[in-house]
Amino acid sequence: MKKFLLTASAATIALAGAVGTAAARDQIRVVGSSTVFPFTTAVAERFGQSGAFQTPVVESTGTGGGMKLFCAGVGEGHPDFTNASRPIKDSELETCKANGVTPVEIKVGFDGIVISNSKAADQIDLTKEQIFAALAKNVVVDDKVVANPYTNWSDIDESLPNTKIEVLGPPPTSGTRDAFVELVMEEACPEAIEAADGCTEIREDGAYVEAGENDNLIVQKLEANADAFGVFGFSFLDQNADKLQGSTIGGVAPTFDAIAAGDYGVSRSLFVYAKKEHVGAIPGMEEFIKEYTSDAAWGPDGYLADKGLIPLPDDARAKQAEDAQALKGMGS
Repeated sequence: MKKFLLTASAATIALAGAVGTAAARDQIRVVGSSTVFPFTTAVAERFGQSGAFQTPVVESTGTGGGMKLFCAGVGEGHPDFTNASRPIKDSELETCKANGVTPVEIKVGFDGIVISNSKAADQIDLTKEQIFAALAKNVVVDDKVVANPYTNWSDIDESLPNTKIEVLGPPPTSGTRDAFVELVMEEACPEAIEAADGCTEIREDGAYVEAGENDNLIVQKLEANADAFGVFGFSFLDQNADKLQGSTIGGVAPTFDAIAAGDYGVSRSLFVYAKKEHVGAIPGMEEFIKEYTSDAAWGPDGYLADKGLIPLPDDARAKQAEDAQALKGMGS
């Protein structure tokens, strides 16, 4: 396949390169977050049903993996969009810029991170401090920093189940892992461990099991083991509400309304990034952005809300749609 090269400063020649590119690839390619994956897949399917363009290919690579692929360069061998369950990092943006990539940031909605278990077990109420004690590599016991000694949940607090701590969660490349560490581990981190720069360290003795980027796999494992818990986005709990339940955190259950209102303490924004240099070269990118940012998709009564996406407020959604459809690149 004949590759093409476009640069941010040479936007005027983008369409000239598009002819050769479209001949090489005429189907949008999306990578990135497993949390945003079901939402973008739903948009891709609806987009493909119009018949004007092929249905985009959407891959679940994790936020970090998606950013690496997205920022690696411009041309038909590189993806056109990446999903992210956290904002792009400064280091990733620098890599993008160094490789001639101008990301167009689209904040698509909100999501909560849940600690879920099977409905065959009891629902539990956790504090962030208890979660930290269960999952941190090091904890404070008797005013001393020690390797995490807790085996059962009841070792942390007698009100918690007398069952083995077993939590299935995302790997370090996941945006969900990044957000979980920021919103739970860092917030609940004791000063002694913070001073040792150990707030982000997750235990590696088997209590926390990295389950890859496939959240559906975590759901399946929770069904098979009623004593285990899983960490993933609210949308996966919402889609499996007949089998799973979310633990309350600080007395607040992970519900659509609680996340939308900001009452649930482990919530984050979700993003899609478009590669500005590919617009006009890969067919359908502008139209795909318009579909994603339409009220029929991401509005309060849109089909993405049915999938568990918590919409942005009306004014924020309008601003995001305006900037996205204008292809407002980051740093421009």
